[in-house]
Amino acid sequence: MPNLPLVDKIDAILPQTQCGKCGYPGCKPYAVAIANREADINRCPPGGEEGIRELADLLGIEFKPFDKDVIIRPPSVAFIDENICIGCTLCLQACPVDAISGASKQMHTIIAVLCTGCELCVAPCPVDCISMLPLPQSAQSEQSARDKKHAAAKAARERYQFRLERIERDKREKAEKLERKERAAAKPAAASGVDAQAVIQAAFERAKAQAAAVKPQNIGHLTSAQQAQIAEIEARRAKAHELAHPGIEPPKE
Repeated sequence: MPNLPLVDKIDAILPQTQCGKCGYPGCKPYAVAIANREADINRCPPGGEEGIRELADLLGIEFKPFDKDVIIRPPSVAFIDENICIGCTLCLQACPVDAISGASKQMHTIIAVLCTGCELCVAPCPVDCISMLPLPQSAQSEQSARDKKHAAAKAARERYQFRLERIERDKREKAEKLERKERAAAKPAAASGVDAQAVIQAAFERAKAQAAAVKPQNIGHLTSAQQAQIAEIEARRAKAHELAHPGIEPPKE
């Protein structure tokens, strides 16, 4: 088992970009791997060589530079060309810290102060409207720069955790909604059928009573042709009722 306090200390040094460039799915899994001696301390390009030195000092081991094939880029933020964006929301789903604002079929934009420069939004974009722009470098002391970096990492970690919790909550609520829907659909069909039949039969009984109340009194004076015509109409009505409501006796006049 990893030393949890040590994992937290390592995680506090990492830049919290959650970019996966270290080979792990986020900064915390990488911190666990370092604590377990399963990963080297030089696998985080966004942290730079300064990050490696901080990890080496924390762990009491020697500094280990990046491999020659590792590309170190200056701190940058994503930028969306709003004239090209089609509002597909794929970048929103990819951003680990909710630094993108937008909605389906609406223009998206990067909230620059929240962007960690992870680049995870670039690849999913189907119209290549996202690019990475280097951040301007300001003159400040080494300690001030380190403090600012750690403060930004802490804020990014909190947003990342909030996003993970929101995703889990949405999944849980969706599963509960589906379960309620399945329970409602699982009610005995027979019972529902009996209730429906009872309602229909009651409606026919009311119709029968109403028909009896207004039954014509002069039918004895009808000619045989008129009676035959009425009988034919009644036969068609009964046939139509049988097709629409099989098994239920129609109201009789």
